[in-house]
Amino acid sequence: MWQNYKRKGLSEMRPYITGETLDERISVSEQDKLNGSPKPGDMIARNPNNHADQWLVAQKYFKDNLEPA
Repeated sequence: MWQNYKRKGLSEMRPYITGETLDERISVSEQDKLNGSPKPGDMIARNPNNHADQWLVAQKYFKDNLEPA
């Protein structure tokens, strides 16, 4: 069953750079790809405990759910 959770800590992110090649180090979900990502306004997040664990965060999700600390 789905439940709501909120983050306990900070999220490390940086902007996606237009034209940047996202290799196998940065995960992009199939749904985000179908929606045209990566694109300007998207962000790249990383696990603060494992900098090799990185993923794309779509602009809309970022704007709806995150803000600078």
